[in-house]
Amino acid sequence: MTQKRKSAPRPILAIDIGGTGLKAALVSLDGQMLSERKRIATPYPCPPTILVEALVGLVRPLKGYGRIAIGFPGVVRDGRVLTAPHYGTGVWHDFPLARALSDALGHKPARLINDAEMQGLAAISGSGLELVLTLGTGAGTALFRDGALMPHLELAHHPVHKSKTYNDYVGEAALKRSGRKAWNRRVEKVIAILASLLNYDRLYIGGGNAQKITIKLPANVSLVTNDAGLEGGGFLWRQGAEG
Repeated sequence: MTQKRKSAPRPILAIDIGGTGLKAALVSLDGQMLSERKRIATPYPCPPTILVEALVGLVRPLKGYGRIAIGFPGVVRDGRVLTAPHYGTGVWHDFPLARALSDALGHKPARLINDAEMQGLAAISGSGLELVLTLGTGAGTALFRDGALMPHLELAHHPVHKSKTYNDYVGEAALKRSGRKAWNRRVEKVIAILASLLNYDRLYIGGGNAQKITIKLPANVSLVTNDAGLEGGGFLWRQGAEG
């Protein structure tokens, strides 16, 4: 009697929602990119119905996936959005984004996580205390201990310099306003503050503006590619998921 060959897991549709761009790609369970990355500009204003509609159009060319992984720039819990600083928390609070995208994309199972956390899943080693800092429209953070995700810290809204939050201090607007040299000095200061605050073993810096860093980084700090925000979607589904 011949054994039935187990079929390979179907690809995962990874969606990275950002303040300036929406990105999507097919990835494997181990975070390998299986398709070209698709990208469109983030629409504004951006209430839930507009974002879901834009994402459905973005992913239309991507076929054959069995599950969906979503990274969102805000606090999320149990598939729902709690805060949406870039889009307006008032219209987004308690919106079931995972369920809405699942319904819109053929009722595929969907998981929702903070975008910095999804990027971290692809970047971390899984050993020790590891912090992820994303630098894009704003600043995002994710903390892991021995590979396990810690409760979300929305450090982006915490004061870091006088009345300025991390978003104000090293976000996209600060880069444009102060220039790359001054912005790099701010990033250097933020790294030192986070090291003192959390005593992390490693720090990974990602996001669209990470490649604009010119300062010499400490030995335990490294840059990650912007694709990590999609690649982490595979790791989000590695455990307890079927193809």
